[in-house]
Amino acid sequence: MVLENDLGNDDIKQLVLRIALPSMLAQFVSVFYSIIDRMYIGNIAQVGSIALAGVGICGPVITMIGSIASLVGIGGAPLMSMRLGENRKEEATKIMANAFLMLIIFSIISIGIIYPIRLPMLQLFGASPTTLPYADTYFSVYLTGTIFALLATGMNQFIICQGYSKVGMKSVLIGAILNIILDPIFIFYFHMGVKGAAIATVLSQLASCIFVIYFLMGENIPVRIRFGNYHLKTMLKILKIGMTPFLIIAFDNIMIIAMNALLQRYGGASEGDLLVTCATIAQSFMLVVTMPLGGITGGTQTILAFNYGAKQPDRVKKAEKYIVLLSLLYTTLLFFLAWFAGSIFVRLFTSDAVLAKEAFKAIRICTLMIIPLAVQYTIVDGLTGLGQVQYSLPLSMLRKTIYFIALFILPSIFGARAIFYAEPISDILSPLISCIVYYFAMKKILKYS
Repeated sequence: MVLENDLGNDDIKQLVLRIALPSMLAQFVSVFYSIIDRMYIGNIAQVGSIALAGVGICGPVITMIGSIASLVGIGGAPLMSMRLGENRKEEATKIMANAFLMLIIFSIISIGIIYPIRLPMLQLFGASPTTLPYADTYFSVYLTGTIFALLATGMNQFIICQGYSKVGMKSVLIGAILNIILDPIFIFYFHMGVKGAAIATVLSQLASCIFVIYFLMGENIPVRIRFGNYHLKTMLKILKIGMTPFLIIAFDNIMIIAMNALLQRYGGASEGDLLVTCATIAQSFMLVVTMPLGGITGGTQTILAFNYGAKQPDRVKKAEKYIVLLSLLYTTLLFFLAWFAGSIFVRLFTSDAVLAKEAFKAIRICTLMIIPLAVQYTIVDGLTGLGQVQYSLPLSMLRKTIYFIALFILPSIFGARAIFYAEPISDILSPLISCIVYYFAMKKILKYS
């Protein structure tokens, strides 16, 4: 197969666009079919709003499980790119083999630990007696497809990091299109409701998984999946680099879980479920912001890692410049869409006028400071791609810390709806501090000392 991108020689601007755009679109499509899931659920006759709140409780837990794919995939892919940049193909092959085994092991462990405790866990995370049956039904079925989800997402990073960004996008498209087709069939035609939505998702993940594994076992790709040559030291290296994106995603979802629980607490019996449903819709829009943004900044890590390994600092600097510009363009576009077309987005989930009005307000609040968020993502993912976890991890945790402080203080003073302001507060303060750290850190990093 002809290599799509020459990471060490192609024009940097074109290279960033050719890798960032498919990665961004892949994540956008991934979000889209997650939203389609919720949209169909929200429109189930008579129980749509309550069912949507139940699935909203599951959302952050499911994404936390999915963060394991980032731990291994985004941990191993930049490391493999560096080895390819250093022309050490055998080392690159060993990294992929170890990552493949780790994903299988982590999938089995996750199911074994989470399934027995799922009910008290969902209750702790904000499920009320009304929403718990829907949350449990969806989550129980979804867990059966954990191995497909983790392998599809995690191993897809090893396709992208070898320069095949379009193939990586196809793997996501396969799952997305299949899910969009199967959702209405299982939910409405077979009258399976929330359970049908979960079955459609699992089957879609299986299809993506088959495509990814088949491609990575093919004869025409530079580095293929191999069995054996497993080493604990290699696994620990993967975990070290992957810890930053893993913790970013994990803590993002812990924040959502905490938010749902606090909305139930401060909203009380009268408004708790309503506010959780609003949060589910608002967080669905935030996924449209953050996941494609992460596609830009995470997908282009391979450019940074390869050229860092090849000792070409000028190409690293140029790539970072174009990555941040593209990211800012995206977040600016989404800011205006949130403020001037957010009501259209809300109407996809509900026809209830009261709920729609509250959800639109929540979207506007949550997106107040998403433009500077582009800088935060570029810096953290860029440093992760260069293997500089000692910088990227604290900067990521800084944003979570600011969020948590605001999350618990605001409602105690201003009431339940003030919870939504925790997002913009963290989105403006963390990029300011990250810029200062990045300015001084990059001078040292690119000296290859």
